[in-house]
Amino acid sequence: MREPDIRTDGWCLENGEAYHRAAPETFCIPERLSREALQPGDLVKLIFRISIDDPDEPEAVERMWVLVRERIKGGGYLGILDNDPYAVAENDEFWSGIELPFWPHHIIDIQQRDENTLSLACEEPKRRWL
Repeated sequence: MREPDIRTDGWCLENGEAYHRAAPETFCIPERLSREALQPGDLVKLIFRISIDDPDEPEAVERMWVLVRERIKGGGYLGILDNDPYAVAENDEFWSGIELPFWPHHIIDIQQRDENTLSLACEEPKRRWL
């Protein structure tokens, strides 16, 4: 499954492990084993780079929560965006409820699932990833 690409999709995911390597004392991320053992209903925070219509700053970076739906081949996950991005107006392509792929190296925070998030993980996304 392909990763999101800013040129094709208008957004992409940043590598959380790279941020941690650059500032290990101040940019903490969960242990790799935790990032590889997610289950449906868990919430993860990812860093998004979003293309915007501003000639002075053509990209915005936002940290947003994603609800884990399922594991995918190759060690990744499919999730549902659980935030609305501040940098763009509401749209059908990139807004809360869309499905997106991600991998353990993208994850910068984890919140454990509960009954509510388990239920939400079973719902159909507003828009499926390719």
